[in-house]
Amino acid sequence: RVIDSASMIVVKKIIGNHVKRISELTKKLETLHITLKPIHKREKSEKYEIYAKVLDDGKVYASEATDRNLFVAVDNVLKKLVNELD
Repeated sequence: RVIDSASMIVVKKIIGNHVKRISELTKKLETLHITLKPIHKREKSEKYEIYAKVLDDGKVYASEATDRNLFVAVDNVLKKLVNELD
């Protein structure tokens, strides 16, 4: 609801690339939950706060990132998850 359809396509591609790596690192990937929270919403200067959580065989791994660029924020939060799983 917050993201326009063109941006959503790019976000899905970023997530898809990271999910491949995350699924290789996990024993039994149960869920990947990503939450977007727009903060300081002003035209051309909004910030995005992204939370990601992986449930792997009963263990929870979480990360968060904040950035003005939505794509960078999504990429960073998933990179942090990969590093935590590695």
